[in-house]
Amino acid sequence: MADRQYSTLTKLGLGALTFNSVLAIYNSWGDAASVTSVLAVDAALVLLFLCLREFEQGVGMGRDAKTKAAVWALTALLTAMFASGVAPTFMPLAVGALV
Repeated sequence: MADRQYSTLTKLGLGALTFNSVLAIYNSWGDAASVTSVLAVDAALVLLFLCLREFEQGVGMGRDAKTKAAVWALTALLTAMFASGVAPTFMPLAVGALV
């Protein structure tokens, strides 16, 4: 099953994500909210990449609508996580609430 193997670029990207996440967890080890946030973002990213791969390979298999909905939901989740983390830091309260 050669189609289930991952490319070198994919392996390097996941390796960089893992390395960066380990450093982020190490630097914020005493803060449970930060560690949980890093783990949640990593889980959402990995699920998003798996869903995208499934969507690209599963054309015409009847699961396209469910996979597309999962991709949209994970993308919205990651956008909301990023906005909620960045908005209070860089934006006034009213603009941050709008975002």
